[in-house]
Amino acid sequence: MAKAKSAYVCTECGAQTPRWQGQCPQCQAWNTLVETIVERGGGAPSRFAALAGAAAQLQPLATLQPREEPRIPSGIEEFDRVLGGGLVAGGVVLIGGDPGIGKSTLLLQALCHLAANHPVVYVSGEESPEQVALRAQRLQLVPSGLQLLAEINLERILDTLRTAAPRVAVIDSIQTVYSESLQSAPGSVGQVRECAAQLTRFAKQSGTTLILVGHVTKDGSLAGPRVLEHIVDTVLYFEGDNHSSFRLVRAFKNRFGAVNELGVFAMTDRGLRGVSNPSALFLSQHSDQVSGSCVLVTQEGTRPLLVEIQALVDASHSPNPRRLSVGLEQTRLAMLLAVMHRHAGIVCFDQDVFVNAVGGVKITEPAADLAILLATVSSLRDRPLKRGLAVFGEVGLAGEIRPAPRGQERLKEAAKLGFDTAIVPKANMPRHPIEGMQVHPVERIDQALELAKDLE
Repeated sequence: MAKAKSAYVCTECGAQTPRWQGQCPQCQAWNTLVETIVERGGGAPSRFAALAGAAAQLQPLATLQPREEPRIPSGIEEFDRVLGGGLVAGGVVLIGGDPGIGKSTLLLQALCHLAANHPVVYVSGEESPEQVALRAQRLQLVPSGLQLLAEINLERILDTLRTAAPRVAVIDSIQTVYSESLQSAPGSVGQVRECAAQLTRFAKQSGTTLILVGHVTKDGSLAGPRVLEHIVDTVLYFEGDNHSSFRLVRAFKNRFGAVNELGVFAMTDRGLRGVSNPSALFLSQHSDQVSGSCVLVTQEGTRPLLVEIQALVDASHSPNPRRLSVGLEQTRLAMLLAVMHRHAGIVCFDQDVFVNAVGGVKITEPAADLAILLATVSSLRDRPLKRGLAVFGEVGLAGEIRPAPRGQERLKEAAKLGFDTAIVPKANMPRHPIEGMQVHPVERIDQALELAKDLE
């Protein structure tokens, strides 16, 4: 019997090399090459055929009439929000997250809602049918009409799906599925890539909505090659701390909706429940005003959120003061402190600075800059900011305050939650007054810090 040939495949970009190297020659990523068996046969063409139609022909773009994709409500409002309004026929959704964070729970709840009106199939590759039934009983769900299949063989799964012709199908998880045409073990790069491609081709040809559950690595990214994310239509990530009852579902890719959309859930004894007012989760309840606290109006997809930014500034007892941020970019914190020193004359080179976004939320947009600086100065001076103050704005290296997108929506959300004062970039000054709110425009960082001091 001929010896099987092996190659090294990059888990980031899928490139192959005959020998192991510390760095991928294609994407330059370090320590991403893993050994896999070189498969014979036409595996590669099937991956590209997954996105091809029944017949390829040229069509003038000007003659095509776009149409709105009909949506299938999942019965969970926050899940539909992240998906862009609901599931799409023939769409493929990839959802990942840490073990035990609630992926299977959320999908089982959604399928039980969908089973009342549509044929649905749940393919479990990690749990036995009894374990799934026990979870449904514990969550007090009514799974009437929900069909369950405990199988990891790809060919059997596809035969069952073709026979059942479900409207929605869930594969939990894609790393456990294997194809008999490949010799490698389940979860390997070749198996994950080929199984996902064949399932995607089935979804496009049959119109079945397919939801794939994916494992994540220790750094939080989806396991397997990045080509897996390129094949599917939507990529969702579960975020949150296992010690907290709150979960966030964020869309990083969506061909049928907005990216960076956010869904907020609370884990209860009856499963995940959508949170109608997520801003209340990220705002602390203080009996008295405290220093080092500032409320930021951030934007997550189409939803404005109010998040409390807390800062602690303390005298450093080491030659190298610490700069630590949780939920915010740490490198940006050091840059903002340098801008504040240069353009506002406030010195923190002998102070330890700690910044935290309350509630475990991760904020990546630069509009959080102004709130970080105001909270830092408030802690440094030990003087609380005005009660009912909300801010947002990006700080440039020259000390200017740059505008943030959708400023009008941010201010309306803050006013709806009872905030009566706002400090915003001058370009975000609303054309018409907002009822119950006094808006102060600023252009420079020193002007913003002086205004916040006057409002105390």
